Amino acid sequence: MSGTETETYLANGQKAEYKTQDELLAALPATQTLPLWKQMKKLNPPEPNPRCVPHIWKYDELKPLLLRTGDLVTDKEAERRVLMLINPAREAPCTTDTVYAGLQLVMPNETAPAHRHTAFAMRFIIEGSGGFTAVHGRRIAMRRGDVILTPTWNYHDHGKDGSGPMIWLDGLDLPCFQHFPVHFVQHYADPRYPAENVDTSKSPLVFPWERMKERLDAAEGNWASKPYLKEDGSDVSKTLGGSAERLSKGSSSPPVRETASSVYHVIDGAGYSTINSKRFDWKQGDTFCVPSWQTYQHFAGPEDDVYLYRFDDKPMLKALGFYRVDGVDIESLVSEQ
Repeated sequence: MSGTETETYLANGQKAEYKTQDELLAALPATQTLPLWKQMKKLNPPEPNPRCVPHIWKYDELKPLLLRTGDLVTDKEAERRVLMLINPAREAPCTTDTVYAGLQLVMPNETAPAHRHTAFAMRFIIEGSGGFTAVHGRRIAMRRGDVILTPTWNYHDHGKDGSGPMIWLDGLDLPCFQHFPVHFVQHYADPRYPAENVDTSKSPLVFPWERMKERLDAAEGNWASKPYLKEDGSDVSKTLGGSAERLSKGSSSPPVRETASSVYHVIDGAGYSTINSKRFDWKQGDTFCVPSWQTYQHFAGPEDDVYLYRFDDKPMLKALGFYRVDGVDIESLVSEQ
């Protein structure tokens, strides 16, 4: 303090005297103001500071629980029978700070009733046969390894023919709506939205695994990554994007540190990833998350090639100008406007 007192007046004209900074700060909450200088480092950190932490969900542990829900929770009761993958450092719906993941189950002759919502969804089919999803009049068969899109505000329902369970990994942008309170759901009048079967190999909503695997296997080198893109080359949505990776046995991916956060699912093979120097061992069926700005690298085991599926928030970050990769010259990102 300078030692001189500044004369200030309240709204009613009464003189207010604050002899110390502490007295001044104590008066601020009543005016619905707070001093930025007291939170400058928190609100303007020197580097990205995600709240989420790396974590892995073991499929061998979760599958029995998920199947048991098929006995104890009816499709009508659940609407969507899903085990959400919740980050240990956050609450639902956060798998990462911006991305949601969940394991969904549909049993034979069940209907996950038709609804639509603001959120965008992409689904990776883990196991089962005879399952299908109907997206705004297009009924699409589910096959292991396929990625199926549910664009925003499209009515969709899920079902299952034949025997055995159908299990897939849901990926949505739900955490974003904690900051943008515009998400809502509308239910269709009937359990199923009228739909016709479509050719899965020709639908723009489906990325068949056999086609993606061919692209990965045709790529040179011990590591390859290929994005899921629309026919025009754009990302599958404005918020979420996806890709698949191949690692030859005994090989590794390059280390990466980026502002994007991601969820990985192990399609085939076994190995481990290091995330901020911590090791996470995984095998087929496991799912793990990589928070923003945490250095990560994948390592394939010695026996088999590894295939990974990934979805992330990169399209949203790029659109907003928030995407960064450690080591890239950020001066090139300075706006000219």
